[in-house]
Amino acid sequence: MDGARSRARDGATPAITGQKIIPAHEEAKIWTTRRSRTYRSTSFSLFLVGFVTFSLLYCVQPILPELARSFHVGVTGSSLALSLTTGCLAVSIFCSGAAAESLGRKGIMFFSMMSAAILNILAALMPSWPLFLAARALEGVVLGGVPAVAMAYLSEEIHPEDLGYAMGLYVGGTAFGGMFGRVAVGILTGLATWPTALALLGCVDLLAAVAFGIFLPSSRNFIRKDSFDIRYHASAWITHVSHVRLALLFGMGSLAMGVFVTLFNYIDFRLSTPLFSLSPPEISFIFLSYVCGMIASPVAGSVADKIGRGPVMIAGIAMTALGMGLTSSALLPAIIFGIVVFTTGFFTIHSVASGWVGRLALENKGHASSLYLLCYYLGSSVFGSLGGLFWTRGGWPSVILYAAGLLAVAGLFSLFLTRYEKTSCSAGRRHAD
Repeated sequence: MDGARSRARDGATPAITGQKIIPAHEEAKIWTTRRSRTYRSTSFSLFLVGFVTFSLLYCVQPILPELARSFHVGVTGSSLALSLTTGCLAVSIFCSGAAAESLGRKGIMFFSMMSAAILNILAALMPSWPLFLAARALEGVVLGGVPAVAMAYLSEEIHPEDLGYAMGLYVGGTAFGGMFGRVAVGILTGLATWPTALALLGCVDLLAAVAFGIFLPSSRNFIRKDSFDIRYHASAWITHVSHVRLALLFGMGSLAMGVFVTLFNYIDFRLSTPLFSLSPPEISFIFLSYVCGMIASPVAGSVADKIGRGPVMIAGIAMTALGMGLTSSALLPAIIFGIVVFTTGFFTIHSVASGWVGRLALENKGHASSLYLLCYYLGSSVFGSLGGLFWTRGGWPSVILYAAGLLAVAGLFSLFLTRYEKTSCSAGRRHAD
């Protein structure tokens, strides 16, 4: 016990309520466990991280038709308001994951959230399309300091047995943020104007960033690197990419996000056609389906902790495919139900994949998280924009066929991952025997 006590950071001892100290390599780690006050504070703070990131990132999605009209650009061109942001975010994530190894976790996340909220307000004031895109691109750059660092923070601080649920709450925050940003901006655009809507959302996210800074506990298990060594970071990235299961998860993130953004980017245009003739505020209500994502994320993470990640991921892909198929209906209720099922399936996939990356990356978790999210947001940017070409040339049936192809490849990846998981479990049981 004295040995464990001497190795604990910050003077903590094994007697601290709600925390466990277990050996990890040369020294013990102070894990935060479920049902402790620290766990609740951490979960709430990371929920805010997800909320701010996704509300700012996707707030333009329900107003893409409005942006096209205001700035006189086409359907594919208007999607740059989102794809350019996610593309810059992807590159920034790759760099910030490495920088956080030297600069720390909490400070980078707080600075990024505050800066992104301010840039969203500035974007609302831009008088031309190039300046608007420039503001959105910068927003993507600063938001890159959030997702990978948040995933690494959770993987370092939360006990592995409780990580799935905590990661699910974080992903639930992204679902709520995505829903709030889309619905609020859509409704406010109908009541006022889209610039007013974007500016008000930026103010809300500024307050959320302040709350995050107050409630998030400081890192206990993070070990700061004294200097930036490019060889060290390159070695860490290569190690993770060479890990077969991690590489499959990186691909899963890219494909799943590509499917998700494709559907939500162009469903707005479909519902605004004469067949449905929905207004921007009416279209924004479809994003209430994110409530299901908020519920599905922690539930999926918790179930995956108990029965395994592979089966839960396959179930998520099946739900995504079913929901996507239902959106081909000419009946609005069927489309809405399809979007609900689709959203539930996607957040199941993302929640399980995020937690799985944290479990498989034994070291340099920030690098692993940054690689996953690099692929995740590149999928959003590249596959989401390509979907516009299919919409222009073949309408909604072409969009669905395109997204189905991406999802089919993701399904193959999930089968390989499940096979690896079963093989690892069998090997573990044989070793125990």
